[in-house]
Amino acid sequence: PYTKALCSAVPMPDPDSERTRKRILLPGDPPSPLNPPSGCTFHPRCSHAEERCQAAWPSFESLKNDGHQAACIRLGELNQ
Repeated sequence: PYTKALCSAVPMPDPDSERTRKRILLPGDPPSPLNPPSGCTFHPRCSHAEERCQAAWPSFESLKNDGHQAACIRLGELNQ
């Protein structure tokens, strides 16, 4: 979810595409680095967060054989 929101924030060079595309707007403010939330630090702003996201930090897992990784407890469910 974090990467999808981040990618949707990148401007597009084509003005027509830029006007019509949908951005993912995250609710709330980023957490304080001095007082981060428990578990996944993205869970307070994630639309897919569940209670278990608050309990444990997700480990990084490979997405494909291309060297990319993601850290999300729900990666298998959401990786589409």
